[in-house]
Amino acid sequence: MNISIKAALLGSALALAGPAFADMMHPKTGEKLAEDQTFTYRVLDEHTSVDPQIVEDVSGSEIVRDLFEGLYNQDRAGELVPGVALDHDTNDDKTVYTFILRKDAKWSDGKPVTAGDFVYAWRRLADPATASEYQWYMEVMGIKNAGGVMSGDMPVEELGVKAIDDHTLEVTLESSLPYFALTTTHTSTFPTPAWAIEAHGADWIKPENIVVNGAYKLTEHVANERLVRERNPMYWDNDNTIIEKVTSLVINDENVALTRYQAGELDRTEIPAGQYPSLKETNPDEATAFPRLCSYYYTINVSDSTPEFLKDDRVRRALSYAINRDIITEKVLQGGQTAAYTFTPGATAGFEVPSVDYAGWSQDERNAKAVELMTEAGYGKDNPIDLTLLYNTSEAHKKVALAVSQMWKQNLGVNVTLENQEWKTYLTTRGEQNYEIARAGWCGDYNEASTFLDLVQSGSGYNDAKYANDMVDSLLADAKTMDNPQPNYTKVEEIIAADMPIIPIYHYAGSFMIKPELIGSWPVENVEQNWYSKDLYKVAK
Repeated sequence: MNISIKAALLGSALALAGPAFADMMHPKTGEKLAEDQTFTYRVLDEHTSVDPQIVEDVSGSEIVRDLFEGLYNQDRAGELVPGVALDHDTNDDKTVYTFILRKDAKWSDGKPVTAGDFVYAWRRLADPATASEYQWYMEVMGIKNAGGVMSGDMPVEELGVKAIDDHTLEVTLESSLPYFALTTTHTSTFPTPAWAIEAHGADWIKPENIVVNGAYKLTEHVANERLVRERNPMYWDNDNTIIEKVTSLVINDENVALTRYQAGELDRTEIPAGQYPSLKETNPDEATAFPRLCSYYYTINVSDSTPEFLKDDRVRRALSYAINRDIITEKVLQGGQTAAYTFTPGATAGFEVPSVDYAGWSQDERNAKAVELMTEAGYGKDNPIDLTLLYNTSEAHKKVALAVSQMWKQNLGVNVTLENQEWKTYLTTRGEQNYEIARAGWCGDYNEASTFLDLVQSGSGYNDAKYANDMVDSLLADAKTMDNPQPNYTKVEEIIAADMPIIPIYHYAGSFMIKPELIGSWPVENVEQNWYSKDLYKVAK
């Protein structure tokens, strides 16, 4: 796919001229705008960072998309639209991409945004000294020499990215990657200001030091409480930005967040597990659910440090089969989620969900096979397994973990100890393989199946199971240059289903309470849910 961003796409943005706001009418839709153009929403945990090359969580990435802007953004349907890049071209074999950057993009301190800022950021991401959890994404993108740079065997200057001039960025890939442009919406690829980082080190992201190129500036941050960003007057499209101020509030309890939403303190919050049906009935204009490009799963530690019983694929498959996913989605969560038997969601563009064997069985058949496998492995109710299930603090995660532990106990005699940890501690514990089985979730970094399946590639930075399979690695490597990679993706899913290093449980749905005056501008059609505050607005009640 050769994605070319046409200049005509800019027309709608240019139509939103600032002076038109004088009569408080949205110039494109004709809707009357509310006087209050602030957006306050709830997040579960403190974000990992607002540094584009360091952030590794969904809520942090949402903040980064407000503060920084990459080559491309997405529209409400998830299609690419211009960001700092106006357009791009590629050679015949799609190994060299040339991006043309806009000349009116500026940093918040007035400096121009240049191709060199992208070169600096991408080299920084690949540099082992940065110790980015997303360093591996450079190889996912297929950047030439990324592997050598990441391993420290090559200098960062050898990375396949260079500035032809201030407004022309050239990227060279190891091999053809038709969907490469899609990968550039990821926050790890956003430009960063070398001068601010060199001046302040790790403190460069503090409100008093940070320099940004996005639609908003960071004006306040109280750790584990709130983060505030306000319109950036230096942003190239500031005149067309309607929301003035965005505040994210850390509220660990979903029910407390709902209460605060109902009290008028929040414009958006997640719906607590099991409450969507009743809230949709009482608040039909506010409760909304829609498919998301995300998978909820349990990752199993298969590294050398794991207990012997988890090294046995029969035990891992038994644990997976014994989970009644329909009970999880229809009784526990009740928010539009769908049962998952493959890692990759069916909402993924161009992906056909394979018919893995156990997906077609009844739950009774799965339970019976689980008992058979566990018995073959030498375990059962007479010789029970004791394991620990780790999850990050959340009422929904706890409810799922309780349900799963009861299923394992009832069907297989497994004794489960539940362990919950605060977000950052949990990430460290999981990343260092100091766990047995852990809750995990993954939302696509771009809309193509490899964004999920690359996580089971042996070199992936988020392969927290430490699963390694040479066939999987080979299939995924070959898929990147194939016109039709579906057969490879099907085979990888089949191998995962046989080895079961991860247990797919459900595919996400967005399940929110959103104020009626805001919901019309929310990008519900975008399954990636890459939303930008600059595109939101409130209509008058």
